[in-house]
Amino acid sequence: QVQLVESGGGLVQAGGSLRLTCTGSGRSFSSYAMGWFRQAPGKEREFVAAITLIGGGTYYADSVKGRFTISRDNAKNTVYLQMNSLKPEDTAVYYCAASNWAGLLTTSGRYNYWGQGTQVTVSS
Repeated sequence: QVQLVESGGGLVQAGGSLRLTCTGSGRSFSSYAMGWFRQAPGKEREFVAAITLIGGGTYYADSVKGRFTISRDNAKNTVYLQMNSLKPEDTAVYYCAASNWAGLLTTSGRYNYWGQGTQVTVSS
């Protein structure tokens, strides 16, 4: 089992940047494929980015491709989401998730553990 805690959210103007951090504790962090999801008010939770066990592979939603970068540092039990060129439509609660499955996972049902979320608000 792993516990996940996100940080780094906040208020930023359109065009700005934020870096989200997700720190895991418990069982070996490198055993988990990781992902970021987000949920805007009144909308369903949606996939943002995923990364494989040792970071060799990444995958992004079309809406963030070229602007967001997911990475991980297993020595620090941490996964990051660097968000550049932010848009008002990126406003949401961002969640970090861990999966016992291998690979690049884009569906929330494949993830076993979730953080509490961190709010990102992008003003126009």
